[in-house]
Amino acid sequence: MGVDGCGRARGYGPPDGRGRWAVARQRQQGALVGEFVRLEVDGGVGTVRLDRPKMNAIDGQLTAELREVTAEARDREDVRAVVLYGGERVFAAGADIKEMSTLSYAQMLAWGTRLQDTLREVARLPKPVVAAVTGYALGGGFELALTADFRVLGERAKVGVPEIQLGVVPGGGGTQRLPRLVGPARAKDMIFTGRHVAADEALAIGIADRVVPDAQVHEAAVEMAARFAQGPAVALRAAKQAVDDGLELDLDSGLRLESALFAGLFATEDQRTGMQSFLEQGPGRARFAGR
Repeated sequence: MGVDGCGRARGYGPPDGRGRWAVARQRQQGALVGEFVRLEVDGGVGTVRLDRPKMNAIDGQLTAELREVTAEARDREDVRAVVLYGGERVFAAGADIKEMSTLSYAQMLAWGTRLQDTLREVARLPKPVVAAVTGYALGGGFELALTADFRVLGERAKVGVPEIQLGVVPGGGGTQRLPRLVGPARAKDMIFTGRHVAADEALAIGIADRVVPDAQVHEAAVEMAARFAQGPAVALRAAKQAVDDGLELDLDSGLRLESALFAGLFATEDQRTGMQSFLEQGPGRARFAGR
């Protein structure tokens, strides 16, 4: 999905090179809209909405649109936090098995690389990200939810990585992000069995950060994201980088990263605003400009 320099729609061909997806990018009331993915912005929070009938199955086109919408959310100054949302009934029930089943090894390698690259871009958004999970978040859909900083689940939501039941393993980051979140033993249990995990268990083992009634999932996620949207954007970006990148480093290297990011924030307007507000009014009263 995209537009070339002349304003013409350009599509993304599937990894085997057969055909093109000619999906025009449109703007409707400030929102970036594709056929299956759109970005809606309200009050500093950008909702990335999946909308592919019937279960938001992840195929090449949805992946391409998700990547472009993610870039839009990253670059827009009026988006200070992001919510990932699949709608009232389902988050995303997994990859499009019909599309995948016809691919050769080489084609699947390209398809999987594109999916992993896209989910990596979502995970690297330099803004707080909250996944609002209703219904099923399975396979690639669950792997998308794992890219978020926080997850709000509906009471009847179910999550999991059922790929083992198809004779394969997770290919969108599930074998890497899930163990980092819940530990290797719990991750292996989910991956080896492919079982669905209900919302109450997801909360108990650290997959979910909140569980709310199904009808309140998006509202609760936006409420959480809005709290971050009012914060100092540059400091939040630095905090996310320190935690995420630090997990890949030894302790001494992580401490050096933290020190450099900490010192760098003393070149920002928000640091001056925050400290002056603290001295004059006490904690928690600063109004940040995001610079």
